[in-house]
Amino acid sequence: MMDNLMLNNKIYLEGTVASELQFSHEMYGEGFYTFNVEVPRLSESKDILFITISERLIGGMDIKVGTDVIIEGQLRSYNKFVDGANRLILTVFARNIDFCTERSKNPNQIFLDGFICKEPVYRTTPFGREISDMLLAVNRAYNKSDYIPTIAWGRNSRFCKSLKVSDNIRVWGRLQSREYQKKISDTEIVKKIAYEVSISKMEKVNRENEKAQEEMQGKEEKEQPKNEDENSLQDNIGDKRIS
Repeated sequence: MMDNLMLNNKIYLEGTVASELQFSHEMYGEGFYTFNVEVPRLSESKDILFITISERLIGGMDIKVGTDVIIEGQLRSYNKFVDGANRLILTVFARNIDFCTERSKNPNQIFLDGFICKEPVYRTTPFGREISDMLLAVNRAYNKSDYIPTIAWGRNSRFCKSLKVSDNIRVWGRLQSREYQKKISDTEIVKKIAYEVSISKMEKVNRENEKAQEEMQGKEEKEQPKNEDENSLQDNIGDKRIS
């Protein structure tokens, strides 16, 4: 069960440390630190992402501003009381960190398997772009969930109109930071930063079909003859692909 919960929320980042490490909190004698990482997009833009990491992962590493790193982990959410109101905070909870010596073509990748917990909101921008906003609940260990804002575009946004609360979906994309302006009075406007998952691919999960396929696969494995010679076994292995 624990392994499944680890597989439903995965993020991979390549970026540059953009702030000094700051002590965040301690849990069961283990200290945690936070810092920002700057991750490039295909365009000239960059996403500034918030990282939380255990002191055990960075022991002996010289993590400072300007250091190129690879971070693998999960996207977590929690509520924080800010300016008199509760705010949903997103952070990348690092499970592994290493120095980045060579950049790949996809420095920002995320996969989520979760459940829609608010009715998707479909809209069209003044420039004619189709967008759908969804809040995804992703299960975590100990009966906890992370609530992740996601945004779909074009064909994917139209597909979202057919989805409803409690539907199980899988999404692939990237974690982005987006600056926007919020009017707090007739004379004052403040800049805010929103974090969300920009979806590039998505699918609705049919659990009944998946369960039937797993049962059929298990049945076929049990029925497979045990006296196959080495060559036939090698042929079978060669036909399989890692998914």
